[in-house]
This record gives sequence, C-alpha cells and structure tokens, in this order.
Amino acid sequence: MLASLAVLTLLAGVLLGRLGQLQLTDHPAGDATVAGPGTATVHLPALRGRILDRDGRPLVDNAARTDITIDRRTLADAEDGGRATVRRLAKALDLPFDRLWGRTTLCGAPGAADPPSCWSGSALVPVPIAEDVSARDAAAVTERPELYPGVAVTSQPVRAYPRAAGGGAPQTTGYLARPDAETVEASDGAITADDLVGATGLERQYDAQLRGTPGERVVRVDARGVAVEELSRTDPVPGADLVTTLDLPVQKSTERALADGVRQARDRGHRADTAAAVVLDLRDGGVVASASVPTYDPSVWSEGVSQGEYERLTTGDRSPLIDRVTGVAQPPASTFKAVTLPGAVAAGADLDDEVNCTASHRIGDRTFNNFESRAYGWITWREAIKVSCDTVFYRVAEDVWRDQGGLSARDDDGDALIDTARDLGLGETTGIDLPAESAGRIPGRAWKREWWESTKDASCAEARRGHPEISDRSRRDYLTALAQENCDSGYQFRPGDEANLSIGQGDVTATLLQMAQVYGTIATDGTEPSPHLVRATIASDGTRTGVDPPATREVDLPGESGELLRTALGDVVSRPGGTARSAFSGFPLRQWPVAGKTGTAEVYGKEDTAWFVSYAPTTRPRYVVAVVVSQGGTGGATAAPIAREIHEELAGVEE
Repeated sequence: MLASLAVLTLLAGVLLGRLGQLQLTDHPAGDATVAGPGTATVHLPALRGRILDRDGRPLVDNAARTDITIDRRTLADAEDGGRATVRRLAKALDLPFDRLWGRTTLCGAPGAADPPSCWSGSALVPVPIAEDVSARDAAAVTERPELYPGVAVTSQPVRAYPRAAGGGAPQTTGYLARPDAETVEASDGAITADDLVGATGLERQYDAQLRGTPGERVVRVDARGVAVEELSRTDPVPGADLVTTLDLPVQKSTERALADGVRQARDRGHRADTAAAVVLDLRDGGVVASASVPTYDPSVWSEGVSQGEYERLTTGDRSPLIDRVTGVAQPPASTFKAVTLPGAVAAGADLDDEVNCTASHRIGDRTFNNFESRAYGWITWREAIKVSCDTVFYRVAEDVWRDQGGLSARDDDGDALIDTARDLGLGETTGIDLPAESAGRIPGRAWKREWWESTKDASCAEARRGHPEISDRSRRDYLTALAQENCDSGYQFRPGDEANLSIGQGDVTATLLQMAQVYGTIATDGTEPSPHLVRATIASDGTRTGVDPPATREVDLPGESGELLRTALGDVVSRPGGTARSAFSGFPLRQWPVAGKTGTAEVYGKEDTAWFVSYAPTTRPRYVVAVVVSQGGTGGATAAPIAREIHEELAGVEE
C-alpha cells in the first residue's frame, strides 16, 4: 500500500512538473516570451517606414491587406476543437478545409501540419487563417458572426510598390525577409523570428530606422497556453521614412532606356543578358537613378511567391535581385583609358608629343592588336582618346612595366598605372550606403602571386588533362598551353598583364558605380564625388532630419591630363571619328554638351560587353551617366544610345 502511494505521489510530481515546464519554458515555434508565472509578453511590430524619392514620392509604401483570423481561445473552448467553425469558414471562402485547419496548428507542436501550412507565429495571438481575402469574402464572414465564433476580419499592413511598373528601383530599395537566428539573437529582443527585416538594398542598410520601435502586450495565459486577458500594452512607434536622392522621373526614364536598349541589342542578334545604368549628381554625389536588367516586380514578396518564381529570382549570376550597378565588377575596357592617360603623365609622358597609333604592337612573343587592327599613324594624345587607340596605351604600359623592374619587380609601389588607378578609387568600394558593394580589382604583382598560389594545383591538373572534351584542336592546344604556363610561372606579372590593364582588359575589374565616380572626378577636375542614396529621414511625428552627404576628397590629375581628357571626351561624342558620335547624331549638343568614352570589353567564351561612361553638361558638369550591357556588342552601338536617351531626360529636367 505504501509502495503504491509512493508511486502515485511520484507520478503526480512528474505531471505537475511537466505542466509547469510547458507553461513556463516549452513553447511551440514562434511563441512569445514568458514574462512570469502565468503571463507572457507578445511582441508588437511597428509600422515600417516608407522609402521616398527626393521629392517625397513613394517608391516603397505600405498598404492594407485583409486577413481573416481565428482566436485560439475559442478553438480551445470548442468541444470539437473548432473544426465545425473552420469547416463553415472553408466553405464560405471556397478554400480546402485541410489548408485552413493546418493553419490553426502551431509549427513544431505535436500533430502540427508541415511548414508552411502550419502557423509559425505566436501561440498567443489570433491566427491568420486566410490571408489577402477579397472584400466580398470578408463581408460574407462579418455578416453572420454567429456562424463564426472567434473569427475576425483584420487589416494587416504589407509592403506596397506603387512604381512596380517602372521607376521603383527594386534592386536598390531591396526587399524584406524573415530574419535568421543570428539576426534575432543579435537584436537583443528588438527582432523576433516572426518579424520581417530588410534583406537587401536600402531596406537592409537602414533596417533599424525603417523598422521603428516594437511594442508589447503582456497577457495572462491559462493552463492550455491560451491568452485569456491583456494585462498591459506598450504601443509600437512607427519607423521613419527615408528620403532618397533618387528622382522618380529620371529613374523611370533610366529603367525604360535600359530595357529598350537591351531589347534593341537582342534584335540585332546579341545576347545582351544583363545590363545596368546609373546617374550620379555631381553637386553632392547623390544617386539620381539606378537600374539593372533583368529586373523584377518586388510585390511578389508581399503577394506570395511560388517555388519556381523563387528559384528564378535567387538562382545564378543572372538573378534579377542582383544590383548590377554596385554588386557586379567586370573589365571596364576602353573607359579605363581615362585612368591610363593620367597614369602615363605620372610616368613621364609629354602630352604635347605625338604618339604612333599602329595596327598592332608586339610585346615579347605576343602581338597586341588595335581594335579592328586599324592604324591611324602619328596622332595627338587627344586624338588617341577620341578614336580609342589601343596600341598607344600598350606602349605606355610596356614602358611602365620595364621601368618598374620587369619580372624582377617585387611590388607595385611606383607603378604609375596601378598607383593612378588606386588614387582614383578603383580596387576599393565607393562607400555608398548599401549593404553589398563589390570592390572590383586592380591586379598587381601581389595579387598575381596570391591568385597563382590558389589556382596552381588546378592549372597543373588541367595542363596534364589537356582538355580532351574540346574538339577544336587549335583551341584545345591553346588552352592546354595556357594552363601549363599558369602552372609553371603564373605568379609572374608580365608585360602583357600591364598592357591589358592599360586598356581595362585582362584581370582588371570595376563596377559601373566606380567608373561613374572616376568620370565624375575627371569632370570636376579632381573633386571625387561620394555616391550615396539617403538625404533625410522623416520620423513618425513629422520631424525631418537631414543626412549630410559623405565628404568629398581631392584627387591629383597630374599635369594637364585632366584638361586634355575633358576636351578629348567631348570629341568622342561630338567630333568626326569619335566612337560615340553616331549615337549622338541629331542630339542637341549645343544646349546639352556631353562628354564620354565608349568601351568594348572582350570576354572569353562570350560576346563583347558594351560600356559608355559620360557626363554633362560639359560647360558646368552636373550629371554622370554610365551604362554597361553584358554581351551587348560595342559600346558605341549599344551602350551610348542608352545613355543618350537618359541625357535627353536630364536635359529636360534641367530646363
């Protein structure tokens, strides 16, 4: 008898202990934080701030979504657990019962439906059993409340994109997503797993300001884990609006011009798989427009995205989510000559001398050809920029490489081309207020050795294998010989490396924004613009706080290189023989004089990448316009016409 009593006492203790554990510590996924015995704290997210253009027009807004919720206390009180109510609701909404019933189960709890059918939010709040319902369906439920105990129609704020059809700059503004565990832990309670936080773009960079301050409810919880009474409430404080430097009309025109230019390039037979365009305001470095192709409608994140659409958005280097203005670095081709010319002056070149533009130039055992192997003979440096003569810059590169010490040079210090490129900000990020920016690359001797050490084993294996999968013998032999060379001496910084650098080819890479910054520095005779996107915040009480633009810095353009470049870049657009002249034929250059440089980057195994970087008006530089189209053909035929269309918009805005 005593033994039986002891066992019963022990079992009772275990049951009571487990009940206390369930109430105070164990909670299904997404439950609120327990504040004390029988109470819990429910997180109340704040209304997120909007993202506005420079004149206050919304690029990202908030809208109301109609949801139907069901109270968990009502479900728990019902004899059948609320199944009859949910069946009636499913019939009224013409939705499957299993779908709605699964939503009433808490993810992680015993017997719960599998994610995402279950409810991953708090166990202490009404469950949104049906989201984004029509007004008619909502009315059908509210008209017969006796049939739907515990059911309510609520308005839920969601992100809205009024410019989704054009002008919204989705890659720049970004989107929202559920936070990862690390973000939740680092927030010290400000973010829960149920919240949405900025995943990319401005949404991420300024998440704290946009998110505001969450509130909380303290509720009494009964033994079933159901909230039965609100004990206290602290209302959330809405997030601040961001006023950006973007200009909606210019943004719309830039997106349209880029899309039109890509489509026309494809009509001419080019793949034109990706592209980007940016407009920079030289007064303060503000980004006036930023566009990428392919693009997407950001409302998919609010309206729901299918698995197939999610994979399209997030997979591969053609993902529409990629900001190709700041996040993709690629060889800038002949637009880089605006960097090499000041480098040539720093190396001792006299801009009053004539230079020989031959069809080709031989360095060691390799011949470097001019574009289309055209020769212009003895010409001025100004003419060399206008016609984009490669061989002039090859000779500069060879001299710089030799003066540096050739193959025996230990570092890049004193290499005039590399030093000038770095002085102009290349090889490092611009510091724009976005969370992900590529630094690009100015390849030098140290980088070459690091690259060789990391790839040597693969190169040697490739040389031994000999590319048997390639049927073309000459190509197979070339790639095999290249792999063997990289295996044996890939660490050497050869004269060909410097030659490729001089015309923006080979291993040098830059983002479109970096090249826009370089041309802004040239346009202003050495004042480097500091790109940024936010100019002010507006608190929920209407208080506006300005955000000072980043400080500029002065860059030395040696000798008369800046003045010559500005003249020569104007020739590129306006003079016979200029590589962008045909693109600007008929353009009102007297009223809106444009200067710029085309670039056509050769990419192994792909079509050429088209570049055009420009600024205007040359009489008083105000805007930089830069365009790049991957696999788009030549800069003059594809990128420059896109820039022209953007300049047409800018000229109208200025007027």
